[in-house]
Amino acid sequence: MTHQEHWHKNAIIYALDVESFIDADGDGIGDFTGLTNRLDYLAGLGVTCLWLLPCYPTPNRDNGYDVSDYYGIDPRLGTLGDYAEFLREAESRGIRVLMDLVVQHTSDEHPWFKAARADRDSPYRSYYIWRDEPPDSPQHEQIVYLASEQSTAPWTYLDDAGAWYLHHFYDFEPDLNMDNIAVRHEVEQMMTYWLQLGVDGFRIDAAPYLGTTDASPTAAHAATHEILRDFRSLVSTNRGNAVLLGEVDARPDQLADYFGDGHELQMLFNFYLNNYLFLALASREAEPIVRAFETLPSIPNGGQWVNWVRNYDELDLERLSSHGREIVYRQFSPREEMRIYERGIRRRLPPMVKGDQRCIRLAYSLMFSLPGTPCLFMGEEIGMGEDLQLPGRNSVRTPMQWSAGPNGGFSRADAERLVRPVISSGHFGYKKVNVAVQRTDPKSLLSWMRTLIWVRRETPEIGSGTCTFMEIDNPAVLAHRFEHDGHNVLIVHNLSSETVEATLDLGHLADAGFITILSSSIVESPKRGKSLELEPWGYRWYRLGDTLR
Repeated sequence: MTHQEHWHKNAIIYALDVESFIDADGDGIGDFTGLTNRLDYLAGLGVTCLWLLPCYPTPNRDNGYDVSDYYGIDPRLGTLGDYAEFLREAESRGIRVLMDLVVQHTSDEHPWFKAARADRDSPYRSYYIWRDEPPDSPQHEQIVYLASEQSTAPWTYLDDAGAWYLHHFYDFEPDLNMDNIAVRHEVEQMMTYWLQLGVDGFRIDAAPYLGTTDASPTAAHAATHEILRDFRSLVSTNRGNAVLLGEVDARPDQLADYFGDGHELQMLFNFYLNNYLFLALASREAEPIVRAFETLPSIPNGGQWVNWVRNYDELDLERLSSHGREIVYRQFSPREEMRIYERGIRRRLPPMVKGDQRCIRLAYSLMFSLPGTPCLFMGEEIGMGEDLQLPGRNSVRTPMQWSAGPNGGFSRADAERLVRPVISSGHFGYKKVNVAVQRTDPKSLLSWMRTLIWVRRETPEIGSGTCTFMEIDNPAVLAHRFEHDGHNVLIVHNLSSETVEATLDLGHLADAGFITILSSSIVESPKRGKSLELEPWGYRWYRLGDTLR
C-alpha cells in the first residue's frame, strides 16, 4: 500500500463550519470565498484535510443537516463555482476535502418529501417510510434527541398526507427509505457527482441509522452494512484514494463491524476514547485511557480511529458509567446550564480548565499522541471558549476569532446581522483570544499548536505503528511506545497537578538514545536506567535511537 493510498492514517483533520469561519462579502455569514482566502493560514498551521460541515441548500433548522438539495451549495455560502474554486485551491496546497454526507434523512422541504406527502401515488412516496395507522414503536425505536422532541416515538402524522412518517431525528427531518433501490441509486449518483467535482471523501452522518426502517434491529444492522459496502465500492471506483469517515457512536463490541474487514469505512470517530479521555483528565489518572484501548476492537490494516478533544456537537459522555459521568460533570460542568441531552457537556475545553495553558496543552499533546488520526475543530488552535447564553449546541459554534477588530475580524457586517454572536467579553472574548495576537507570539497556544501539528506529521509511527502501553507505578502517568518499520517513539504524560517521577522499563530498548522531539519544559532526556521527572501537566515525546527519523 502506497503513502497516497493510506494518507488518512497520518492526516491532520480540521473541522469547520463555513458559515461561521470567515465572511468575505460582509453579509454576516461565512462563505467559500472567505475560506479560500484563509487556506494559506490552514496550510501554515499544518492542516492536511478539511472536513466541512454540510454546505448544501437547507432551511437551516438543524445547522445544515436538514438538506433540501443534494446537488447545490447553500446560496448564503456562495455558488457552486466558488466551491469548485475552493477545491482547486485546497488541492494546490496539498489539503484534501471531506464533504458531509447526510443521507439518513432529508429536510421536509426537499422536493422528494414534498412530492411524497402530496400524492400517495407519487414514485417519491416510497422514498420515505409511511404508516397509515398509528405505529406501535418498540423500545429500540426512539428519536435521538429525546430532550428536544415532545414525543419519544419517531413517528409524526401529516394531515395532508393522511399518514405517519418515520424520523429518528427531528420531525422536520424524515428518514429516507434506503431499502428502496431507487433511493440508493439517487444517493450513489449524488456521491459520484461530488467525487468527480474533486472531493476526497465523505464524513457519513448518523452511519448506524442508514439501514433503519421499522424493521427489527438485526435487519436494520444488516442493511446498514450492505449500504456501507456499496458506498465504499463506489468511492474506490470513482476516486481510488477517497475515504469514508463514519459518525458511529456505538458500543465497542459493535464498532469493528463498521470497518467490515476493510471493505466498509476506512475511518471511525473514536467516541468511546473521547469519553474516557475526559474521565482521565477529570480524575487525573491514566487508567481510563488504557482501559479504553483495551476495550476497543482490533481494526483492519487500512482502518483508522479519528481522535479529538472537542467537536461542534456536545461532549457526549454516554459511554461512561453514571459514576464516571458524574466525575466528569463535577470537574468540568458543575452547573446544569453547562450540560445537554442528559448525557453531555456543551462547553469547550479552555473554560473547563479555567484557561490553564498547562492543562490545555497536556490535553492536546495527549490526543495527538494516541493511536489514530487527530481532528481539530475550528478555534481550538487559539483556545476559543463558549457562549452559554446561546441555545443548545450553538454554545460552541460561535464565529472564528481572527483579530481584536469589530466582530473579531469574522465579518464587517453589523453585529445584529451575524450568523451567530461572536464571544465579545470575558477571558475568552475576541479582544483577548484571536489569531492576530497569537500568531506573532512564540509562546502562544497557536504557535505551540503549530509545533504540535508539525511534530505529529513527522511522527508517522503514531498513525501507522503498533502501540504498547507501558506499566508505570504512578497512576497519573501514561507512557506508551510506538514501533513502525524499525523506528520507535516513546511518549509520556503526567495527568496530575503534582511533580512526579516515572521509571521507564524499555526492555530491549533500554540502551537506546533519547532524542526529544516535543516537551513541556526544557529538561535533559532521561539517562539510561534512570527515572524520568515530569512537572505538573508535563509531557515528553522521544524518538528512541541515535538520529532523528
